[in-house]
Amino acid sequence: MPVPARRLPSWAWVTGLTAGAIVVVGALTVQADKGPHPTATAAKPSAPASADAKPSASPSPTPTAEPVPDGSGTGRRIVYSLGRDRVWLVDADDAARRTFTVWPGTVDPASGSYTVSLRKDATTGSDGVQIEHIIYFSAKSGVNIAFSNAVDGSSPPPASGTQTGGIRMPKADGAALWAFGATGTNVRVVE
Repeated sequence: MPVPARRLPSWAWVTGLTAGAIVVVGALTVQADKGPHPTATAAKPSAPASADAKPSASPSPTPTAEPVPDGSGTGRRIVYSLGRDRVWLVDADDAARRTFTVWPGTVDPASGSYTVSLRKDATTGSDGVQIEHIIYFSAKSGVNIAFSNAVDGSSPPPASGTQTGGIRMPKADGAALWAFGATGTNVRVVE
């Protein structure tokens, strides 16, 4: 008399399929790690057109290969160059994680070392623009100085005669700075 075939319980099939899927995913992961990796680039923000707008006033993203300025300190920090209108997010190992150009306000902070003192999700800037990701780090002549981005991504030129301490940036860079710049984070302002 022939011996009847033994049937495996249903959980055994599921276990076998799961193990097979894990092996396939692992093999694909190893294969993907061997190839070249694309790098992301941020889109250039569009500024409102005006008769006196200067093309050089619009920030343009650059790779993180832009060197961190000499004399900007060491360790994890935000570096802001007044002369280059540029910010770097620098990791603890002194490597720039991200860099981008900014639109400064009419009041610049003095060169030196600061810390992020206050963060606000959103408010209206002193120029009447809705802003978000506000990171305060200094004050000068009664004007608070902070990094932020306009909610709509734009950055109109400051109104003539108005003192503003907002250092605006494209929306994606504002989100990156917000994630990086917790309260107490070092900020180094250089010429």
